[in-house]
Amino acid sequence: MNISIETRDDLSAVITINILKEDYSSRVDKILNDYKKSAKIPGFRKGQVPISIVKKQYGKAVIADEVNKLIKKSLGDYITSEKLDILGSPLPIEQDSMSWDLENFTFLFEIGLSPDFEIKLRRRKSITHYNIIADDKFIQNQLENIQKQYGKLISKNKIDHGDEITGDFTNKEFQINSTTTFNLEKLKGKSNIKRFLGAKKNDVISLKSKNLFSDDNDLVNYLKIDSKKVDELNIDLNFKINEISSREPARLDQNLFDKLFGENKIKSLKELKNRLKEDSEKQFLQHSNQKLLNDATAFLVDNTKFKLPSEFLKKWLRSAGEKTLTEEEAKVEYERSEKSMRYQLIENKLIIENNLKVHLDEIKSFTKQMISSQMMQFNQNIPDDKELEDISKRVLSNKEEVKRISDQLLQNKLLEFYKNNLKLKAKTLSFDAFSKEVYKK
Repeated sequence: MNISIETRDDLSAVITINILKEDYSSRVDKILNDYKKSAKIPGFRKGQVPISIVKKQYGKAVIADEVNKLIKKSLGDYITSEKLDILGSPLPIEQDSMSWDLENFTFLFEIGLSPDFEIKLRRRKSITHYNIIADDKFIQNQLENIQKQYGKLISKNKIDHGDEITGDFTNKEFQINSTTTFNLEKLKGKSNIKRFLGAKKNDVISLKSKNLFSDDNDLVNYLKIDSKKVDELNIDLNFKINEISSREPARLDQNLFDKLFGENKIKSLKELKNRLKEDSEKQFLQHSNQKLLNDATAFLVDNTKFKLPSEFLKKWLRSAGEKTLTEEEAKVEYERSEKSMRYQLIENKLIIENNLKVHLDEIKSFTKQMISSQMMQFNQNIPDDKELEDISKRVLSNKEEVKRISDQLLQNKLLEFYKNNLKLKAKTLSFDAFSKEVYKK
C-alpha cells in the first residue's frame, strides 16, 4: 500500500491511496473460508461448498468491505502521522473507472487544510469590561420583593393597584381554559389595567391576547400555550375573577432574616442589605464575564484575518449532517456558521500556544467545590473528605457532566486570559444601566 499527498494550494490537498492485492487478500481469504464452513447453498452439503462458488457469490462484497476498512484506518493513521491539520473530514473523489473486479485499487480524497495565521491581541480599540454594582435603588427593590414574597395575603372584594388576582382565562375556539394567578402590575398598558380596577369576584372581563402582558412569557405561562405561537396570537379572551388578594408586606425583623439565611446568620437590616448586595454582585459578575467573552470573541474574529477552504467546507457540509443538503442549503449553512468556525480555530490556537488546557485534578477539585457549595445553599451539612470524594466520583462517572465541567473550566481560563491580554476599558454602572446599555431593556 502506498499513500501520498498532493497540495493544490495553501488550503486544500488530495490524498491518494494505492491498495494492492497483497494488502487485503489474506484477510479476504480467511473470511471466505469461514463462509465456506457455514454457507448454505442448494445442491451442496454444509461445509462442502467449493471455494470457487463462495468467491463468486461473496467475494466482491467481502473485498469491498475489507478494502473500505483498510482505507478508513490508513487514512486516519496517515493524517495523524503526517500531523495534517484538517478541517471537516476527507471527502472521497468519485472515479469513473472504479470496479471491484480489479485486484489493485486507487482512491482519492480531498481534504481542507487549516490556515496559518497570527493572532494580534492588542489593538488601538479597547473592549469595555463592565463592573456591575447593586445600587441603593436595586437593593430597595430587592427588599420590597422579599417583603411581598414573605408577606401575608389578605382577601379582598374589589381590585385595586398592586393586587393579586386568581381567575380563569377562556376561549372556546382555541380551547383555552387556564386557571392562573398574577399581579395587576403585570398587565401592559393603562387600558388593560383600567379594565380590572374596581372589578369584583365572579366578574367576567373581556380582553385581547395581543399586548395583554408586558412580558410575552407571562402570556405563554398564564394561557398555557406554545411559546412559538405567541407572536401570532391575537384572540378574544374572557377572564373570570375567582379571588382577589392584597399582600401585606412582611416586617424586616429577625424572624424574616432567619427564614432567609438561617438562624442568626443575619442580625440587622444593614447586614441584610450588605448580604443582598454581595449576592447580587456575584450574579452580576456572570453577566459581566459573559459580555466580555462575547465581545472578545467578536473582536478576535473581526481582527484576525485568514482565508478558509470555503469551497471544500461547503461540499463537506452537504454530507456532514443527518440530512444531505443541496448546494444552496450548504452555502447558507456555511455563511451562517463561518464566524463560529473562525473563532473555533482562533480559540484552539490560543489554547495550544498559551497552554490553557484543563487537567483532571482541576476537574476533580472544581466538582468537590461545586458539591460543597450546593449543599451549603440548601442548608445541608458539608460532607467529610471521604464522602465528598465518593460523591464527586459518582458525578464524574457521567461523561456528559465531565465534558460540561471541562468546558466551563476552559471558558474560565480563556476569560482570565482575555482579562490579562486584551486592551480593556473598565466601566462601572448599575445593573439597570447595564441592562439598558447592553440588552436595550
